[in-house]
Amino acid sequence: MRDASQPHHHYKIFKPYGYLSQFVPERRKSKKLLAELALFPAGTMAIGRLDHDSEGLLLLTTDGMVSHQVRSKKVAKEYYVQVDGDIDDAAILKLQTGVEIGIKGEKYHTLPCKAFKLKNEPELPSNGRKPRDPKHGPMSWVSITISEGKNRQIRKMTAAAGFPTLRLVRVRIGNVHLDRMRSGEVIQLEDPSGIR
Repeated sequence: MRDASQPHHHYKIFKPYGYLSQFVPERRKSKKLLAELALFPAGTMAIGRLDHDSEGLLLLTTDGMVSHQVRSKKVAKEYYVQVDGDIDDAAILKLQTGVEIGIKGEKYHTLPCKAFKLKNEPELPSNGRKPRDPKHGPMSWVSITISEGKNRQIRKMTAAAGFPTLRLVRVRIGNVHLDRMRSGEVIQLEDPSGIR
């Protein structure tokens, strides 16, 4: 249990590929957990989550109020997404205006968002995996910024636009940026007001 008299702690981490966005293991699952990246104080929680096969910026806090505020639709989350194929203007427009995806067996139309094709491949640390052999056709990168966070939303959006996701890296949450962090790196944040 966390001592309520102690000050809260806040962190930004580069969640590596293959880690779960949690501290407590699930039964019958031997997956890597965030607790393996650093010695965090009791009561530390992930703000939102990134899937096992997604990477990038994840915020941690011991303050439930900060977690609630960051998960609101007022805080934008930006992702760099490598997709299968050379994404075109028509697909970008679909992403921008919203696409129909499935959430828990129900059809859901995503909210309008910011999306644009990146001219160059972003400078990101290797995750030790090759998405696929380039001989099998082009790949491209797109920036997508959303204010909602449905389960596997970005992957479902690019697939609905005709360009399946090969690699997904979150690079920004509100005013907090991934910058040039290394995979697995943990940085303590002094002032949580910059998050929102």
